[in-house]
Amino acid sequence: MSIPTGDVPIGATVLALAEGATLTPVWANEIGGFTFRAQRADGTTRYIKYGPHNAEVSMFDEAERLSWANQYLRVPVVVQVGADHTHEWLVTEAIDGASAVDPRWIAEPRTAVTAIGRGLRRLHDALPVSECAWLWDPYSRIAGAEARGLTVPDRLRTPPSDDVLVVCHGDACAPNTLLDDAGNPIAHVDFGALGLGDRWSDIAVASMSTEWNYGPGYEDLLIEAYGVEPDRDRLAYYRDLWNAT
Repeated sequence: MSIPTGDVPIGATVLALAEGATLTPVWANEIGGFTFRAQRADGTTRYIKYGPHNAEVSMFDEAERLSWANQYLRVPVVVQVGADHTHEWLVTEAIDGASAVDPRWIAEPRTAVTAIGRGLRRLHDALPVSECAWLWDPYSRIAGAEARGLTVPDRLRTPPSDDVLVVCHGDACAPNTLLDDAGNPIAHVDFGALGLGDRWSDIAVASMSTEWNYGPGYEDLLIEAYGVEPDRDRLAYYRDLWNAT
């Protein structure tokens, strides 16, 4: 995902979903989808995700997972989800916070990275494994990747044993943690891949993403903030699995 630059086309569907709100594009993804901030006349804000149908994850999947997770921790509240023959959309209520990759937090990387680690641990502790209906284990991820036509290296087909089984976020990269003004983690967004898996699946990706967003040298700080010692073998495996699938 990236912050859009230049003009972003706003189609009739997004305009209708906005219901007259002022639209600002805030994220663009690799398949041509966009997320818009919709600031309404009554002072409230919503977010509109709009993009082409995706074989990897659907917005209906995300809406279902958000509604479930909302029972246990702070996540965006679903307002509407829908689709036509080419695109899907998801409208959620805004949470009063800023992404961990907001320019303010890019300038304060140690605060942001610490918050991401603490927030991820909070998420793992809050979501009940026994109540989760979805999977994010290596076998499911490899099967999904192959169904999309990807070739997964044989060495990834034998994963390490689970350390601690949790409900994984599924895309625990830095932008998906929200911080308050004091730099505390308050919520997460982008739950389309949420499911059961080993905690290192999320830790590996979250720590790896610190280099993409803040530069080198922060991976172990995130792991320390999460509250564990680095497991180099599991980190390597789950980073390779992320890149391959």
